[in-house]
Amino acid sequence: MKPSAAQIASPSITSPQFPLRLAERMRRLGTETAFEVMVRARALEAKCRDIIHLEIGEPDFDTPEHIVNAGADALRKGWTHYGPSAGLPVLREAIAEYVSLSRNVQVTPEEVVVVPGGKPIIFFSILALVEAEYEVIYPNPGFPIYESMIDFVGGRAVPIQLREERSFRLDVNELAEKITDRTRLIILNSPANPTGGVLTEQDVRDVVTAIGDRNIMVLSDEIYSRLIFEGSHFSPLSVPDFRSRTILLDGFSKTYAMTGWRLGYGVMRTDLAAQIARLMTNSNSCTASFTQLAGVEALRGDQSSVVRMCDEFKRRRDLMVNGLNEIKGFSCVRPPGAFYVFPNIQNTRWKSQDLANALLEEAGVACLSGTAFGSFGEGYIRFSVANSMENIEKALERIEQWVNKHL
Repeated sequence: MKPSAAQIASPSITSPQFPLRLAERMRRLGTETAFEVMVRARALEAKCRDIIHLEIGEPDFDTPEHIVNAGADALRKGWTHYGPSAGLPVLREAIAEYVSLSRNVQVTPEEVVVVPGGKPIIFFSILALVEAEYEVIYPNPGFPIYESMIDFVGGRAVPIQLREERSFRLDVNELAEKITDRTRLIILNSPANPTGGVLTEQDVRDVVTAIGDRNIMVLSDEIYSRLIFEGSHFSPLSVPDFRSRTILLDGFSKTYAMTGWRLGYGVMRTDLAAQIARLMTNSNSCTASFTQLAGVEALRGDQSSVVRMCDEFKRRRDLMVNGLNEIKGFSCVRPPGAFYVFPNIQNTRWKSQDLANALLEEAGVACLSGTAFGSFGEGYIRFSVANSMENIEKALERIEQWVNKHL
């Protein structure tokens, strides 16, 4: 007698007989809320709801055509095989050239490690340098993966609050007070996610002075370095006496609208670069070869798309900031970089998460709670301006209508 379909069906993935036994470290692993909110927004859209997406930190522009063509050409020419764990020599050379010019410092290809996206440099740097009881000072509100990775490896996450009254630039005096004999790493992010704050050259030099001659590394996340509207970018890598203690994180996702290509890099002293390359060998083997050749074209080819995109983000920023400041209960400083705005919503008397939920579910505007970026984000929400002027105007109208009804 043949078994029924029910009898031959695959057993349930979950099983009370064999419960999943996760390693304890998984309990300490955080997440990035933007992707969770995007899933919720897509689910509402599947129910025929019109949602304006201001939650995800992704340029809404297509990758420039000359970069796409370089990637496609690489595929046709057979760049579909393994490459060196640290990256293809031609891309490491191009990155070294670019960083040398943009940071006014001489960088060699041996100091460059190419990785699939920016996050691996965060993860690998913390994994390589931090152990239990070592401390890492990081910005809060800040990119949530910093705290997640510090906790995951068993380190002690020490937040430094970024305050609105300082235009979300860190207070170097407060930083100096947080440095102890157990401090192993300090994370900087400029321009910053979620605030759009930008450190001045003097801020960076003051951080270097506060560290002094202590053997503390700085992980400088500069993924938004080409998206500055006022002022200029300055890297701790540019401070001659601090080069050996700086890990530069940069990449292609934000500057060239290449989020899906997964292409980033770190620049650091050669002995650390060798260790980060070992972590690449053990995790990803290497970054996709054709993607890397597209990266060469991005760095060495026409840069006009970067200028146009930055100009457009500035226009959108101004529209969003001006509009929010006209809405009851909202106040918003004008961020000098990145493509986010981080309005203060304390006068609404709503908690950040509750307001973000309400704007999504009732107003059809997807955004993120400030607490998605750390405890000091309470009282704020984050909007990405990586959407059209038309949709930003529509979002502002919806937010104002919701506020007039509920506040």
